Amino acid sequence: MSRKRQKEKTDKANAEEEASKNTGQTTNEKLPAQTFDEYQCSGNVEIDFPGLCAILDMKDIPAVNTKQPTSSTSETEGGDTDDSQSQINDAPFWSKPHLQVELETEDPLSAKNLKVSGWKVDEQIARVLQKMLLSLNKLQSLQFWQAGLTDRMVISLMNTISLCSNLSALALEGNPLPEWSYHLLLSEDSVLSHLSLRNNRIGDEDARVIGMALSTTRSANKNLISLNLAFNSIGDAGATHIAQGLRLNRALLCLSLSNNQIGDSGAAHLAEVLGEFALTHEEVVERRKLLLERTQSSSFRVDSDQSPADQVPSVLSSTSLSISKGENKGTSKKSKEASKKDEKPAANKENPKSNKKSSDIKVPQSKGGKLGSKEKQQSAQEDKSSTGLNEVEAVEIVNPLLDQFVHYRDGDIILPGNRTLTSLNLAGNRITEKSLPLFLTSLEMEGRGLLRLCLQRNRFPPECECYVKIKELMTLTDPLEKNSSELTEEEGQGV
Repeated sequence: MSRKRQKEKTDKANAEEEASKNTGQTTNEKLPAQTFDEYQCSGNVEIDFPGLCAILDMKDIPAVNTKQPTSSTSETEGGDTDDSQSQINDAPFWSKPHLQVELETEDPLSAKNLKVSGWKVDEQIARVLQKMLLSLNKLQSLQFWQAGLTDRMVISLMNTISLCSNLSALALEGNPLPEWSYHLLLSEDSVLSHLSLRNNRIGDEDARVIGMALSTTRSANKNLISLNLAFNSIGDAGATHIAQGLRLNRALLCLSLSNNQIGDSGAAHLAEVLGEFALTHEEVVERRKLLLERTQSSSFRVDSDQSPADQVPSVLSSTSLSISKGENKGTSKKSKEASKKDEKPAANKENPKSNKKSSDIKVPQSKGGKLGSKEKQQSAQEDKSSTGLNEVEAVEIVNPLLDQFVHYRDGDIILPGNRTLTSLNLAGNRITEKSLPLFLTSLEMEGRGLLRLCLQRNRFPPECECYVKIKELMTLTDPLEKNSSELTEEEGQGV
């Protein structure tokens, strides 16, 4: 009986093999052998998204809604209202989740924007999106509005974005994160140029880590040029942290803090960082380290033609010169007086109005107190020792602590301030007339960078004298000032 069964199995196998030869398929090929990791994305979202979701056995797969370039041109003509208009157009789809894709051309492989609006992204959807991102070579921006992303999803998403060639804009709005992972989006190695974090319940503690991500004495974000923190819960403490991050950040051009809870204290710190301010003790120490490194690298270049045995004493002598504290008794009084004379004209030349306005400008005091005469001489010697650098190297210096316009005043080392930021939106906060003179002083300084300052809907009358002067100054530099009252609330809705 067993032999008969074996024979039947053998005959059945032979029959299936013969059938497979005729059809060109094997029995295994009839089954879905392709796994999620094996799936090769084509770059066409309409094909890849449902295909990947099907492999994961997902139910109720969100539809893909593709917008052709012709349909999007009429919307983009609205400028800042583009995002609000697109949300209105999406309203009929809110009841049914869908993935919105905007194409750059008619080519289905030219997706330039992906948007999730008003539906929760679970772990499986997040996994699908991340796999697709790597195949979308034209993708420029990614938007999530009330998508329910978790901290874990955001961290994983940032790792994927770093591998995308053209993706530089991210909007994560209406999406509070319990573990405050927003600062990871601004890390020093982040590739993002535009980041919108509107309406995420970001408070003062979140603002603290965001400020540290913008810059510290040892690190700074060098890619982000626009940051939108509107419609959050940032108060005076949070604004102070953001201002701290702006001290040594020289990449950010546009910052929106509109519709928060910022009062005069936070506004004062933001105004002060736009003008001249004194370096803290920590910043002074870091500046000296940078000067020492620059001096050493300069010595190696100068002595490159010498033998290795001759280079070592040269470097040591240069180092001992830069860190000496007046211990060299061979230094004559004339050289000290000459160095002081060199400092004063330099300070006046760099900022001819500094003597007149120094008493009016409130600058934060150094944590370590005022510099003593020895420390002042030491810093002067450090600067003097670095004057032998060529002009090309001076152009390559990007660290604000080595700014060529750094000067000394009343024993403090004064930095010109943040002249990179061109647009600051503080509309809809709790600012009163008290802090307006600080903004006016910063705007009146020679060489300022700020071109647009929005202060509408705060706690001061629009007709107050100081605000009128600020608006007059802004009208000269801001082409949008005439319509700014209409654009303020919706400013930066998109990235």
